Amino acid sequence: MSAPQKPTSFWPYAIIATFVLFAAYIGYMVQQAMRSSVDLVSADYYQQELQHQQRMSALARTAALPAPVEVSHKAEAKELALQLPVTLAAQLSSGKVQFFRPSDKALDFSVPLQPNAQGQQRLSTARLKAGLWRVRLDFEAAGQAYFVEKEISVLN
Repeated sequence: MSAPQKPTSFWPYAIIATFVLFAAYIGYMVQQAMRSSVDLVSADYYQQELQHQQRMSALARTAALPAPVEVSHKAEAKELALQLPVTLAAQLSSGKVQFFRPSDKALDFSVPLQPNAQGQQRLSTARLKAGLWRVRLDFEAAGQAYFVEKEISVLN
């Protein structure tokens, strides 16, 4: 007579199946990570980082002005109003207003800073897609660089 056979346990198969499923999941996650776009927000990101100290100096100089540089967004009028101190606007040699979309660099654009005699400039925000935008004023007046950045939310 032969000895009675013990029933086989399913636990070794369950453990092996768990490891195989885990390895397949990790492989899938690695594949998805490799397909993801990892674009830098700006094409010249490293060059901009090198100019960081100059930007900080321009920010400090702008903050020290006797009258502030104002950037106000009027959502209902779809308008961005810029106000420079009159004395600074009279000495303006160059400048630009950059519209920067953190989520999509393809939407970024800039326009020249051209304030009137009172230091005011109005820009339409009608063409901006809804969402978060950073507005950057980068200008030079009387041989000194100035910089202002403000976040606005555009609603359509």
